[in-house]
Amino acid sequence: MNENQKFLELTQSKNPFSDIDEVFFGNSIGIAKKEEIRETKSHNDKAIEVPQITKLGFLKKQQHLTTTGNDCSVFFNELERESNIHEGSKPSEHLIPLFSKNSGNPNKENIDDFVKVENTRVTQKNKTEHKPYNILWIVADDLGKDLGCYGNKLVQTPNLDKLASESVLFENLHTTTAVCSPSRSGLITGMYPVTLRVHQHRTQFKRKLPDTISPITENFKEAGYFVTNGGADNKGIGKMDYNFEATFQEMYDGTHWDERADGQPFFSQMQIFFPHRPFHRDSVNPINPKEVKLPPYYPDHPISRKDWALYLETVQYVDKQVGLIIDGLEADGLLKNTIIFFFGDQGRPHVRAKQFLYDSGTNTPLMVRFPKGYKAGTVSNELISNIDIPAATLALANIELPLHMQGRNFISENNNRKYLYTMRDRRDETVDRIRAVRSKKFKYIKNYYTERPYTQFNTYKETKYPTLILMKVMYDERTLDPIQSRFMDDFRPAEELYDLDNDPFEINNLADNPYYRNELLTHRKILDEWVANNDFGKYPEDSNELRFAQNKALDRYKKIMRQRNLPLNATYEEQLQWWMKELLGVK
Repeated sequence: MNENQKFLELTQSKNPFSDIDEVFFGNSIGIAKKEEIRETKSHNDKAIEVPQITKLGFLKKQQHLTTTGNDCSVFFNELERESNIHEGSKPSEHLIPLFSKNSGNPNKENIDDFVKVENTRVTQKNKTEHKPYNILWIVADDLGKDLGCYGNKLVQTPNLDKLASESVLFENLHTTTAVCSPSRSGLITGMYPVTLRVHQHRTQFKRKLPDTISPITENFKEAGYFVTNGGADNKGIGKMDYNFEATFQEMYDGTHWDERADGQPFFSQMQIFFPHRPFHRDSVNPINPKEVKLPPYYPDHPISRKDWALYLETVQYVDKQVGLIIDGLEADGLLKNTIIFFFGDQGRPHVRAKQFLYDSGTNTPLMVRFPKGYKAGTVSNELISNIDIPAATLALANIELPLHMQGRNFISENNNRKYLYTMRDRRDETVDRIRAVRSKKFKYIKNYYTERPYTQFNTYKETKYPTLILMKVMYDERTLDPIQSRFMDDFRPAEELYDLDNDPFEINNLADNPYYRNELLTHRKILDEWVANNDFGKYPEDSNELRFAQNKALDRYKKIMRQRNLPLNATYEEQLQWWMKELLGVK
């Protein structure tokens, strides 16, 4: 048996591609006629392109899509008054909560003047327009809310803690997906990845966006902004990872704001690779593995503790790079005129987190720092999707939101998001489909492939996540407890329902509990309606796309196993021994 056959044998039961019947999802009630869907299935998928969908009017049902930048008008009215309080004082002296922890709703009457007054204000003397603010996104890769300002006492994040004290800190930002490329594709367009059909991770045969849809970089360019995307070390092009065809030169003017013309406002992104795996040891501020707090679905083992500690040490590298970025802004004299967003592209890079739809995979920090200490140190627990970030960003620049944008301006007084929608599809070579809806109190998850394990074979996970290998060994040995075993089972339930107030780790599935029947039916109906109106994914993907993903995964797996001096068919026990030596020095 050759290496290719061994690999396919290894993955066949975990990740079967050949047994999927063609299913066309998103046959959108009130969007496309059944005849069009049949035509699409029998010929190709062009009949359901987004421009045609737009013409059929599905976006018009979402009233928030007509929001404009002027919806931030309250922000700028309030700014002038508050700046007098904060000028020259420490942020901590004025930590008056803007948001109620019970309701999660901000004092919105104080918010919406920010753009209208500051960006369009005309002085009485010379009638000149006020200079627009610069806007900076600082984006970390695979970051959970494991920061000092979010309550983690082990990790040392002084720069981010200081930023939080000067910002509005948001507790409930969730990304639409828990993996880079579809998450970033949605972020830069303000649209759900499944609506644009950019939901499969790292599509190889990419298509251009429809003519009616463009990334928000175009809106900023048209408004006269200098648009950049750079690495946090300022050495080159920042991470894009979009699932549509676009070059850096088409989307961006440069890699750093210092390349712009004098006086030109900028919209910049600074990409931080950390804490994406592989993790990096912090010899200056090491974290004791014995002191980390593991979630209950993890076994208490030296491997899982060491891996978690290394993650937290890598988070500390995020903090250092944030400090350098902000120091650079200040050195350039730009800090006082720049609105700063800090957030992650998804949650933690851990088992049952990244790629999945539990909060640990989708919940990431969000801080928004406004000039002049506006609302510094306040906290919000309102629900925010990462596709809402571009909507708010455009609004703060007083740029009208495109009609196609599905994200909401979360700093608008009109925003009152009740539900968040998240999705999982193919991740590298691993075919899957999961959809979820989250309210403040409950999360409902729908699993479409119940016959497959959560942990079906995935090269990235199998080779980079030591705790996954540990749990596979312990599962076979029957030494995991029932909570830990559930995620390792050979099947999964069709539905999951969690009470997030009483079960923040999402380990007690209430879908079959009669007491929660009404919540189950309510959230199921909400998700089904959302899928019908927004989800235009098609399964299976083109066979060339799937074959490319499989072959790429095979090549990667072979390379890694050779580097580790392990056979292609190494047992999980053999792989665990490699990790014991690598992480713990055990021979």
